[in-house]
Amino acid sequence: MSGAVQRVLIAAEHASTRLGGEAILPHHIFRLLRQRGVDTHLVVHERCRGDLEACTQSEPERVHFVPDQALQKLFHRLSRFVPRRIGEATFGLANQLLTQAAQRKVLRRLVIPGTVVHQPIPVAPRFPSLLYGLGAPVVMGPLNGGMEYPPALRGRESVLSRTFIRFARLLSDAANTVFPGKRNAAVVLVANQRTRSALPRGLRGQVIELVENGVDVALWHSDGTQQPEPGRFVFVGRMVDWKALDLVMEALREVPGASLDAIGDGPMRADWQSLAQAHGVAERVRFLGWLSQAECARHLATCCALVLPSLFECGGAVVLEAMAMARPVIATAWGGPLDYLDETCGILIPPTSREAIVEGFAAAMVRLMKFPEAAHGMGVAGRQKLLRDFDWNVKIERVLETYELARSGAATR
Repeated sequence: MSGAVQRVLIAAEHASTRLGGEAILPHHIFRLLRQRGVDTHLVVHERCRGDLEACTQSEPERVHFVPDQALQKLFHRLSRFVPRRIGEATFGLANQLLTQAAQRKVLRRLVIPGTVVHQPIPVAPRFPSLLYGLGAPVVMGPLNGGMEYPPALRGRESVLSRTFIRFARLLSDAANTVFPGKRNAAVVLVANQRTRSALPRGLRGQVIELVENGVDVALWHSDGTQQPEPGRFVFVGRMVDWKALDLVMEALREVPGASLDAIGDGPMRADWQSLAQAHGVAERVRFLGWLSQAECARHLATCCALVLPSLFECGGAVVLEAMAMARPVIATAWGGPLDYLDETCGILIPPTSREAIVEGFAAAMVRLMKFPEAAHGMGVAGRQKLLRDFDWNVKIERVLETYELARSGAATR
């Protein structure tokens, strides 16, 4: 296996700017490769059609959709009746494998000499893959996982869910033997050491560390003229339990003069709106629902800081987006935020207990309100760190180097 890369095929369950989470990753990779003139095709599920047709209308022939099967629709409905992590590891995984089975036919048709196949998602390190035997080397990731809730907050997840996940992890090596895409990949990219440790055994390719998330600095930027509104904090994310927005609303009770804009939607929204009433902070909390990336950027540009109390955040692209907007971040010292933040650009709250998180967020909010010059300095430092380490334009160059490595055969161990 030798020669230069002639074509890149990106295979993903989703590629979208609207779905949130990891779905944005294949979208950015495809966009940036095309900007560089790389012969790139995107193979995704039919449910992404509306978003992608709007984004890629000038090159529709480069986006290939696999159909939504009746069995997938059934699995999606059934997943709503089980805890989130159980649903992802059962019905969610089954749906991904069904999508990959359909993608195999499309990918084989698109392979030419010099092709590399890239599967950027799912980012879960233990999930098996059907993308092998395609006539081209495969790059996977960057993967990001191996997460658990902080020990003091494990009670937020059901015993059933924790027990099931432990059992599923024991079976992951067997699953990756039956579906050996990950084992046969030329390169497996991982975001951090935690994820490297969570990989299944028996990988034949090289494992390389590369940060999962990045930021499009053309969209997320501050021109220096936008002044923060004192005491206005912003949360951006899905309204799901592990984002733990309830902890920030509880902290808000202890911070007179502070307000919160909650951007996002999800199953916990109604509960958290009721909780804001119960805590007596409803007049200081605005639930704004889903907003486009451009609208989110405008909100971040004029806030005092981003708050992210998440207890199960493998990545946390919103942290990088706030850094790009030169805004400080208050986040739980757990998971992804630990990969991005330090004391120069954020305030990390150790998750030693629920009470400690609430008190820590309250104290951090007071600190940033009381010392705006320090908050400004943290924002500037965050922007500098972002440009150095997390600019998508820098990351895509590393991705291209990985393709060349996979194609040359130098990645095979």
